[in-house]
Amino acid sequence: MRSIAVLLAGLLLAAAAYYLAMPRAERGRIVQVTPTVAEPVTDGDERAADVPVQAEVRDARSSRVDRTRASGAIRPVAVPDPAPAATPAAVAARPSAVPLPSDLVVPVQGVAPSSLSPTFDDDRGEGRVHEALDIMAPAGTPVLAVADGHVEKLFDSDRGGLTMYQFEPTGRYAYYYAHLERYAPGLEEGAALRQGEVIGYVGSTGNADPAAPHLHFAIFLLGPEKRWWEGTPIDPWPLLSGRAP
Repeated sequence: MRSIAVLLAGLLLAAAAYYLAMPRAERGRIVQVTPTVAEPVTDGDERAADVPVQAEVRDARSSRVDRTRASGAIRPVAVPDPAPAATPAAVAARPSAVPLPSDLVVPVQGVAPSSLSPTFDDDRGEGRVHEALDIMAPAGTPVLAVADGHVEKLFDSDRGGLTMYQFEPTGRYAYYYAHLERYAPGLEEGAALRQGEVIGYVGSTGNADPAAPHLHFAIFLLGPEKRWWEGTPIDPWPLLSGRAP
């Protein structure tokens, strides 16, 4: 055993001497470092790998990509566009517990519901939206109360001309009639109204075009204060044309 140990020691000393005698370039060929290769991300790990970059995706939606690190590379993953927000109908701009007015009549005599055109969203300039229904008719055509109620306010305004505000019996809604040529005889504030009763006549007072007489008709959901001059506008067209949901 001792002789074997002496032999091995001699071999080691000889190898060391040979290595030290070699040029430095030759030594580099013997000693090499094997690079570590990152293991690829598997399908099972991909969801976890996405987690660190979710904040970046939220802050840079315009790029529409999610980035996942796999095998030392950046792999683009398509990010779906968010679902478009539902656009509520104008008639839905009210507390859900408050029912919409129903069984209304067209407030201009002789005008069929099918002939009405939606004008609620029309642009009126200066950043204003119409928020009402224009019902075209010859000047002097009788204007009718759309429902039972009472005359809350008779008002002459710069834009609306001769106007009338009607509250319906529950006090939830106000009906607004504008551009009247004149009021019906005897009409006064506080007077009770019956559906279909003549309240005035189509005209073009206020800022209406004299060449296009019409009734400007609006519906408002009243607030708890029941102020005739303010409220949430409701599109009359679906209610009068029979297209309400």
